[in-house]
Amino acid sequence: MKNVLSLFLIIVLFLPAAACSKKKAPVKTATAEKVAPAQVKPEAKESVEALAIIPETYTYDAKGRKDPFLSPVTVTKQKQTKKKGASPFESYDIAEIKLLAIAWDKNRYFALILLPDKKTYTITEGLSLGLEGGKVEKIAKDSVVIREYVRDYRGDIKPRDTILKLHKGEE
Repeated sequence: MKNVLSLFLIIVLFLPAAACSKKKAPVKTATAEKVAPAQVKPEAKESVEALAIIPETYTYDAKGRKDPFLSPVTVTKQKQTKKKGASPFESYDIAEIKLLAIAWDKNRYFALILLPDKKTYTITEGLSLGLEGGKVEKIAKDSVVIREYVRDYRGDIKPRDTILKLHKGEE
């Protein structure tokens, strides 16, 4: 058993050394020879210098183009701004107006509203109200109906009625 083991070790150790002892092919090293500089015509020299001096610039004009980073699916709701010279009623959106009370006499109804600036006002039928140019259509004992004409997603102008209830629990 020892003989077999020692014979195996000898083969393993000396076999790679015997395989590497073969003669290797001589490697030729490349020698660099001096090359004469290329003859450049004076006209070509000027054009090469002109190209090297002028840096290349690029400007992007985004006028009239869509922003590539905005989603094309998202519809942005533009917030209305106050109109110059408009009454306080036309300076706020109808959703921001709160109905406080309704009073009436023999001929007509009056409504008391609270605007976001914490001021109260008395309104009657036919008064302009809201950013979209809405009109108070009807004032009843417990509600106020305001009609606005707004554009839908197609661009058509359609009426939109907003009802302000006196008691919010009645909805």
